[in-house]
Parts: sequence; C-alpha cells; structure tokens
Amino acid sequence: MNGLHGIIFSYEKEPGLRELVEHRMPASIPFGGRYRVIDFMLSNMQNAGITDVGVVLHGNYQSLLDHLGNGKTWDMSRKYGGLRLLPPFADNRKYRSGEEFEGKMQALAGVRSYLQEIRQDYVVVADSDLIINIDLADVFAAHLKSGADITCVCTPNYKETLNATFFQLGEDNKVLKTLCSPKKPEGYHCLEIYILSKDLLLRLVDQCEAEEKISFRSDVLNGMGDQFDIRGYVFNGLAAQIRTVKEYYDRSMDLLNPRVYRELSTAAHPIRAKEDDETPTYIAPESSCTNSLVADGCIIEGTVENSVIFPGVKVAKGAVVKNSILFKNATVEENAEVSYVIADKNVQIRRGSHLTGHENYPMAISKNSVI
Repeated sequence: MNGLHGIIFSYEKEPGLRELVEHRMPASIPFGGRYRVIDFMLSNMQNAGITDVGVVLHGNYQSLLDHLGNGKTWDMSRKYGGLRLLPPFADNRKYRSGEEFEGKMQALAGVRSYLQEIRQDYVVVADSDLIINIDLADVFAAHLKSGADITCVCTPNYKETLNATFFQLGEDNKVLKTLCSPKKPEGYHCLEIYILSKDLLLRLVDQCEAEEKISFRSDVLNGMGDQFDIRGYVFNGLAAQIRTVKEYYDRSMDLLNPRVYRELSTAAHPIRAKEDDETPTYIAPESSCTNSLVADGCIIEGTVENSVIFPGVKVAKGAVVKNSILFKNATVEENAEVSYVIADKNVQIRRGSHLTGHENYPMAISKNSVI
C-alpha cells in the first residue's frame, strides 16, 4: 500500500512476563508453536500491502534482530524502504544508550530523522505485543473516508485491562473521552493501533518534545483530544495483548480451539513466520498425543495432552506433558511429568521429575535450565 507506512514499537519493560523476557524482548517471545509475537503485526502490515516498516527497538533486542533479519520473510527485503530496525534514541544525544523509553512520543523523537524521510503520506503506529489478524487496508480506508485526524483501533471484546486505554465513542465513532488505566474498565478497549498523517505525526513529535511530553495516549489522545478529530475503528475479532505470563498462557491455550486458530491464521490473511526447515514430527505408535498443537521436528514417545509444542521438542517414553507449553528444543526425559508449565528454549527436564503449576499461575522455566 503506497500511501501507508508502518511503525512498530518494541519495548523491553514488561515485568509481568518474568522468565519469558529474561533473554529477549516481548516482541520475540515464541507463540503458537511456530511464530514470534511480532510476526502478527508484521504480517498484518504485509497483508495490507505495506512495504516500508520501521521497528523502534529498545532493550535486550539481540533475539529480535536474529529473528527479523533483513525482513525477507515478510517480503520487506528491499533496496529502497523495506524493513528498518531503529536503535534506541538514534538521533537524540541527550539520552544515554542504557536508558529506557518512557513513552511513544519520546521514542519517536529519538528517531525523528527517520520519520522525516518517510515516503508515504500516512503512518500506522502499532505495538509489537498484540496477537491479532486485522485487515489494515480496511482500517486505512475507513480513516480516509471519515476524514479523521487520528483513527484508533479498539474492541468491545477485551480480556486484559492491565495498563489499558479505553474510549467512549459517540456518533460516527467519534472519541468523546479517553480513559488511561482506569480502575473500572468501560467503553472500548484501545488496541494501540493508530493511523494518522505523516505531517500530523511530525507536528505532534515536535510539540511533545518542546513541552517535554512523552506519552501518546496520555499527552496526545487525552491531553490534546479536543484539538483533533479522533475516531474509533471497532474491531470485533480476536485480539490479545501479551503483558503477563498468565495472559501468554491463556492466549496460547486458546489456540487449541480450532475456531480460534483458524481466525488467527487464514488463507486470505496468512501470518508469516521464519522458516525452521525442520524434519517431520515423529509420534511413536505406543505414544498418546491429543488436543495439542505440535510443530515439526519433534519426537513424541510419551503422553502429550492439551499442550503447545514447538519445533525440536523431545518427550521420552513414559513422560507425561499436560496443559503445558514447551519451547524449541525442550526435552522431557523418561517418566518425568509436567503440568501447567511453560518451558523456555533448551530446557531439560530430567528423568523422574514432577513439575506442576496451576492454570491461574503457570510455572515458567528459564531458557537453558536443567531441572
């Protein structure tokens, strides 16, 4: 889509994700047996014909860099434009490289020279921790038709409210009121996807920097809302922000419902993931594997029930895996049992071990652990 440019924010600061972000950013957390979380937003943009995307980075982003590469997976490896990785505060020397972003407007001020060079007239701004399959071309068309200054994607179907923004909508979905982190959620949950013109974005960045304002939702949507025509685009499909281990576990388990899985990855709007080139999975005749999502390259010789299994996982004879998520190359040895567990990459669960979490507080095991 020649008229629309993509900006994706990838932050490090999500303490609720605990062990899952010890070695990576939230954007690069594995999800659904074959994806990383950022794959969803990148694929949404690619499906809408967006060819130029900038990913604003900060924190422990080596894993994300390895995953994104040159953007070839999403057809964004191009001589001009394509996927651009934007390091923290790239052109703002008053910040030290070890500091953290405090808000979107501060982050955008740090990459203002990149914004200035955007070739398109409009920009879609989104977070990287959103699991969603949305037609951004339709959102853009609605934005142009309404004549709004800013269009905000929101939903009446929300499950998480941690640090969330809510809108009260009026006629023609005009935003009447913005509620930031309310104690009692009401109205439409903002999904942190916004469309506005490049010129307006630059003006907002300059104004916020001059006035030392850092937040898009508090300082722009709320603080300047009466100055602009802000409209909501109501999305009724599946959408989930990954902010805590519990949210990650619940949304992963949702994928075991075929309807949910089909909604997230459709032939019309596929979600693209980096290829692993794994061999086919082997499930032994005497094993049991039921109601589970199992990726390629696994060896299943024990029992797997209601679980999400990533490539290269080995479940030995006599081992039992229930209601769990095993990341790439995790190993469950003979006669070990795990239940309500999230095992990160290369975790080794030794013979005879018994690990049990709870559906309301799943046990998360750090990368490369031996238990």
